[in-house]
Amino acid sequence: MKIAILDDYQNVVPALACFSRLAGHSVKVWNDHTKEVGKLASRLRDAEALVLIRERTPIPAALVAKLPRLKIISQNGPCPHIDVDACTRHGVIVSSGQGSRPSYGTAELTWGLMICAMRRIPQEVAALKAGRWQSSIGSALRGRTLGVYGYGKIGAVVAGYGRAFGMKVLIWGRETTLAGARADGVSAAASRQEFFEQCDVVTLHMRLTDETRGIVAADDLARMKPTALLVNTSRAGLIAPGALERALRAGRPGLAAVDVYEKEPVLRGRHPLLKMDNVVCTPHLGYVERDGYEILFGNAFEQVLAYLAGKPINVLNPAVLWKR
Repeated sequence: MKIAILDDYQNVVPALACFSRLAGHSVKVWNDHTKEVGKLASRLRDAEALVLIRERTPIPAALVAKLPRLKIISQNGPCPHIDVDACTRHGVIVSSGQGSRPSYGTAELTWGLMICAMRRIPQEVAALKAGRWQSSIGSALRGRTLGVYGYGKIGAVVAGYGRAFGMKVLIWGRETTLAGARADGVSAAASRQEFFEQCDVVTLHMRLTDETRGIVAADDLARMKPTALLVNTSRAGLIAPGALERALRAGRPGLAAVDVYEKEPVLRGRHPLLKMDNVVCTPHLGYVERDGYEILFGNAFEQVLAYLAGKPINVLNPAVLWKR
């Protein structure tokens, strides 16, 4: 089978242990990135299976129509970037497993960003390399209040890290979220307003849906302390467009640490947050670690092999099976 893998920026996929499962198949791995339909159609014209790395490349109807040999798209996680209806019309199976374990890589990066921002580690490293010694002063986490907005798999892990570091932990989210936190012995904020006002660190851990898009508004950020930190390793769209940049310039919150952006990849430093000294930015590294990749690609490859065995799994568009 001819299999194409897009957006392997670090050229790491062929070195993964799970890659051996594709032995005997013709696999083409692309290391650069493009969203141009024409260029993608040219690259994928012979592909029978397409393996995606999360939501890095959109697969619109116009592209699906140009890939008559394509039989299956395999990935892990939500699929807002794939026109699943178009895939069904063209007889393309979309297989995507959601995974049962938290992304510990994302939780750990969240904590790393928190420490880096509060202790100003990137700024101090840059200052030391420039010949200066102790050019600023940061803040410790112990004794401060950590606010976790969204108590799902990752949010629960981050809340555990907070308690291990001696922080008071407050949760906010939907009522089911609050109930789950209380069942685990974690306190919920009395109100949304108090959540943003009381927390020294607010970290977002929600999926981006129509319901959660822009859920953090300008007035929420304006309630935060001038010394507070906003961390986002989930999705940029959870925050109203432009609200974080304006809030940081206004001084509430005083700090931010982000791993996600409205349009990715961010190249040539073209994002306003990258120009702000009170922001720590990373290039969407949350799930990008070796153990996580073994799971992500191992699942994606298994979905391709299950299709070849005539027993497709994790199918998001089962109507395509009836059509076939």
